[in-house]
Amino acid sequence: MKISVIGCGYLGAVHAATLASMGHEVVGIDTDQTKIRQLSRGQSPFYEPGLEELLRHGTSLGTLTFSSDFSEVADSQVHFLCVGTPQSKTGEGADLGYLLSATREVVAHAPARSVLAGKSTVPVGTVDMLEALVAQGEELVLAWNPEFLRQGTAVKDSLIPDRLVYGVAGARGDAAVEALDEVYAPLLDAGVPRLVCSYATAELIKSASNAYLATKLSFINAIAELCDAAGADVVELASAMGLDPRIGARYLHAGLGFGGGCLPKDIRSLRTQARTLGVASLEDWMGTVDGINQAQRVRSVDAAERLLGGSVSGRQVTVLGASFKPDTDDIRDSPAMDVSVRLAEAGAHVTVTDPRAINNAWLRFPQLRFELSPLAALEGADLVVLATEWDEYRSLDPVRTGAVVRRRLLLDTRNALDADQWSKAGWTVHGLGVRPRMAHAGTVSRALS
Repeated sequence: MKISVIGCGYLGAVHAATLASMGHEVVGIDTDQTKIRQLSRGQSPFYEPGLEELLRHGTSLGTLTFSSDFSEVADSQVHFLCVGTPQSKTGEGADLGYLLSATREVVAHAPARSVLAGKSTVPVGTVDMLEALVAQGEELVLAWNPEFLRQGTAVKDSLIPDRLVYGVAGARGDAAVEALDEVYAPLLDAGVPRLVCSYATAELIKSASNAYLATKLSFINAIAELCDAAGADVVELASAMGLDPRIGARYLHAGLGFGGGCLPKDIRSLRTQARTLGVASLEDWMGTVDGINQAQRVRSVDAAERLLGGSVSGRQVTVLGASFKPDTDDIRDSPAMDVSVRLAEAGAHVTVTDPRAINNAWLRFPQLRFELSPLAALEGADLVVLATEWDEYRSLDPVRTGAVVRRRLLLDTRNALDADQWSKAGWTVHGLGVRPRMAHAGTVSRALS
């Protein structure tokens, strides 16, 4: 099929590249000329494992092109809206300005009876509003096809998704289903489940899914705080809870909390939607989830201060990680950067390292010091803070690491390292909600030798 993808940010670039890899002829449309030139060279504007290979393959074959000219959509049978819906600058709701603008452009250029399928995460009721715009076009068929991508695994999530959701309505709903089935034929042939539902249900599925995941994360972080107060160990507790098949172990990992451009934005948007629709219980619930998540950042800074005798002022602190999660260079609402800035504001001399996000972080936070090499960043540290659980940091040698720091003091805010292994190498290790591991007697002098 001939397909256009409107918006070539994180969602759109991945969607365009994976659709081209399925055999479709795809054009990506974006108003950012720099991004279009970069994508046209087969280069990704951001780090996502596997994406650049797909971009190079599609652009070299000619099945994947990019343009800033909306008239390019005139040959397409299906148009996917993948523009951003960021949190509003004046509140917790979603800013739909980019979505409305993109929809108007498609309506002005799309051929009759082609399908306009939205993938962006939107508040419930948005698609009904868009229908008024679509009605001005040449008999466009509207559908909503929410995305469920996770940064770091987005290519895999696109090619082997958990499910496909089509939100349709009215007499043209069958035409939308038929077109989307043709788009996703390889996935459906592979047995991927498909759900056809109303607009409202499709709009809410993504937000509800993210809200549940955020709830699970905040729940275990609240339990971690209880474990600290009671002297229990949240890692052991979560392992036992996760063995219950009704609960499961995924997203039951206590630590610094979640960030990025999706979960925080989506739970705040859902909270606003609940308030608007008069669902006070959900509004309060989302507020609690968000509050617990934000509090983890404060708890981490408080823990750093306690470990350094009550104050971080004048101390050298190395933060391992800048991105909000591993396998991405995205620092939007990054807990790692939040903690780094808070430590610096408290007087610490903060050095941040990250394998992918250094440039993004340096441009956004020039007041901090950055090092690409972990060992260079660790030089002379009084405290090491693991803030993003990259594999590079999980595999650090505690003996070699101990040789370059001033003090073997580790705050593992992700509970990701083998605390016993590090303590045997002379480190004192603290986590969130776990029993501290003190340096083994006699190991400090041996590690230094």
